[in-house]
Amino acid sequence: MQLNRATPIRVGYSLPPRATPPAPLGTGGAALAATVRGVSDLTRGSGGPPSRRSREQRAYYLVVTGGIAGAIAVVGIVLAAVGVFGWGVPFLAAVVAVICVLLFRRSVSA
Repeated sequence: MQLNRATPIRVGYSLPPRATPPAPLGTGGAALAATVRGVSDLTRGSGGPPSRRSREQRAYYLVVTGGIAGAIAVVGIVLAAVGVFGWGVPFLAAVVAVICVLLFRRSVSA
């Protein structure tokens, strides 16, 4: 296969051409507002509080994530104290565990 010097070689992916040109300056973003208004109602939620099932799932996921992060933090602290690796991983795992505990408490108390 011979390459013609006039045809550019495409490497990777290129962006497709824009379907509509951007709104001209000075229009006050009217086109953008119309687009946002048309797209904003794609998923309609009830607007109310989450269901009992979704709250239970969130609490479960927080407990599992916090428990795993806490176990990693404890094991990591022991290994970091011995000198196997640094204190970064245990510190981050402890932060994640504390965040999960706080979110779990907020989720259960509501």
